[in-house]
Amino acid sequence: MKAYVVEKLEDKKFQSGVKEIDKPQISKNEVLIKTTYSSLNFKDALSSIGNPGVTRVFPHVTGIDVAGTIVESNSNDFEVGEKVLVTGYDLGMNTDGGHSEFVKVPASWLVKIPEGISDKEIMTYGTAGLTAALSVNELLNNGITSGEVLVTGATGGVGSIAVSILSKLGFNVTAISGKEDKIPFLKELGAKEVILRADFDVENKRPMGSEKYDGVIDTVGGNILAEALKVVKYDGVATCCGLTSSHELPTNVFPFILRGIRLIGIDSVEAKLEKKIAAWEKIAGDFKIDSLDNLTNEISLDEVKAAYTALLAGKAVGRYLVKF
Repeated sequence: MKAYVVEKLEDKKFQSGVKEIDKPQISKNEVLIKTTYSSLNFKDALSSIGNPGVTRVFPHVTGIDVAGTIVESNSNDFEVGEKVLVTGYDLGMNTDGGHSEFVKVPASWLVKIPEGISDKEIMTYGTAGLTAALSVNELLNNGITSGEVLVTGATGGVGSIAVSILSKLGFNVTAISGKEDKIPFLKELGAKEVILRADFDVENKRPMGSEKYDGVIDTVGGNILAEALKVVKYDGVATCCGLTSSHELPTNVFPFILRGIRLIGIDSVEAKLEKKIAAWEKIAGDFKIDSLDNLTNEISLDEVKAAYTALLAGKAVGRYLVKF
């Protein structure tokens, strides 16, 4: 079968590309999926260059997302012919991932694709969409059901889907992006206002600013998240799920103790299966957006390498969907 394989040549030297490899053999409580669609995420791009924080086992097949049909099953819970998806856990990290024609996974990682959504649509969301949905759910579950929401890293996978979902739900969305030429794109997704990153990511020694946003969905971390926390309204909620700006958070306690705001971390990798299933049901229902085609760059397996280059250079926009 064909797969996108990363190989270690020597210490800190790697190569990657499409190769023919053996189809995997399943064991007890495993299934074999015939891939229909996968997607690309920043974590996949890091894996493709041998980032040790993501992958330590080589040779390795990238792809932390996969959707397809079960063709072999050694599980009592899943049957041949069922349409399923996998996101998170160890898939695409140190377990061979979704960028291959067939994927072997433990049955405990599987989610049945909900009614009302196709393989293609659900992989357009993928891990990024799941993360966005979990983030939006945290706002809703903590009382932020209307008003002003700030989304950082808004042209990325998580950010663009979050903008779209929030807009559909009736929020007034302000998007932050470093890509001035993508302002029309963000407006099409439903952003009411776009702030350029250079205008927001500034050194500001004030412990707090004026109250502006009921909620924040942050995908980048660092000083941008720190500045966002300063302008959250009383009893507001911020979620964080990424660190493309920085893993450090140069903040203070005043927004938390004077305005009672909450900062909630989002993890879609090891989240409980019940929580993932609930989020996917929302994605197939209330959160399902009409602008999927605007978010999607559909590519073949042979085009993955070029897409990784764009992701690593910070030039990617929206979601990359890999068709098999």
